[in-house]
Amino acid sequence: MPTREKELIVEELTDKFSNAKSAVLTDYCGLDVETMTELRANLREAGVDYKVVKNTLARLAAKNAECNEVDEYLTGPTAIAFSDEDPVAPAKVLANFAEDHEELEIKAGILEGSLIGQEEIDSLADIPPREELIAQALTKMKAPVNGLVNALNDPLRGLAHVLNAIKEDKEE
Repeated sequence: MPTREKELIVEELTDKFSNAKSAVLTDYCGLDVETMTELRANLREAGVDYKVVKNTLARLAAKNAECNEVDEYLTGPTAIAFSDEDPVAPAKVLANFAEDHEELEIKAGILEGSLIGQEEIDSLADIPPREELIAQALTKMKAPVNGLVNALNDPLRGLAHVLNAIKEDKEE
């Protein structure tokens, strides 16, 4: 591969390492073309970019992006899933895919510039989808307001019941 091509690849990877909210390093050895295509489609659907990389070029890019901790994981066949928007997406897709395909090995990850291990990646994968988290937050934010409305309405309801009972009493 000509030197200029390598420089462009290192620049692209450096940019990805620098801008990614999260990245997950995997060993894809043992996955056939069909399975790899399925994995790429799943990742693309989640907005994740999946790159098969040469370890030497990835090391240079990681060093340029000040992510030197990943060096020890850049051995053997390596592919990296990068996400610029959703830090949970690569971990979630890869962890779910690895459950069904034992050949896929998750090596390590980077979350907001810090190295994370398998345990943290599994924890990320267990986080509910963004929409569900937003719904939960809104429900919790709405609860005090509902409580206040009910607290203010209860005396009025009580008064209405008392007045209605008095009215019914006088009608008899």
